[in-house]
Amino acid sequence: MVRFVLKSTQPGEQQQQKQKGELLAGSFKPENFVPGLVIGFIFGLFLDLTKPGRFHFPKKNFSSAKAQQQLSVSSDGDQDMKMVLVVRQDLKMKPGKIASQCAHAATGMYGELIFSNRSLLRQWETCGQPKIVVTCRNQQEMNKLKDTADSIGLPTFVVADAGRTQVSAGSKTVLAVGPGPKSIVDSVTGKLPLL
Repeated sequence: MVRFVLKSTQPGEQQQQKQKGELLAGSFKPENFVPGLVIGFIFGLFLDLTKPGRFHFPKKNFSSAKAQQQLSVSSDGDQDMKMVLVVRQDLKMKPGKIASQCAHAATGMYGELIFSNRSLLRQWETCGQPKIVVTCRNQQEMNKLKDTADSIGLPTFVVADAGRTQVSAGSKTVLAVGPGPKSIVDSVTGKLPLL
């Protein structure tokens, strides 16, 4: 324990200095230091994660120069962006289950893009994060949509259900396509019926 005592001519000041020294020494105890160190580490980690480029995930390759050009949005943000959530009809999910699975798809896509393509994510955010919900007939149609979206460089995310309520475990319930330029996303999902 370290004590700081300053010499003073008056007895009252000596007691105050002694109390200040004990207070200061008490704040450096291990039981105070370790939680502070942990909190500081977590805070520093959080600040580091907010920097772009901390984690490098490979971006998808685009199939053509035209697709690359269409997917790059100008810095003015003048191109409309959207995300489409494709729900399987054959699973006969109730409305609450559909809402939950769509939320999983949107947040899952957001979680991936925050590390892999922040600029695309920010452009979508400046457009108001539009999301459209459509339906497909079955797993085969969903797989074809995913393959098509992947082939032109659109980000995709598939929700696999945990199987705790209405559908069996591992069932692919919702496909998120985009965010991306509206015209590109529509080229994949534009003919699907709205939910």
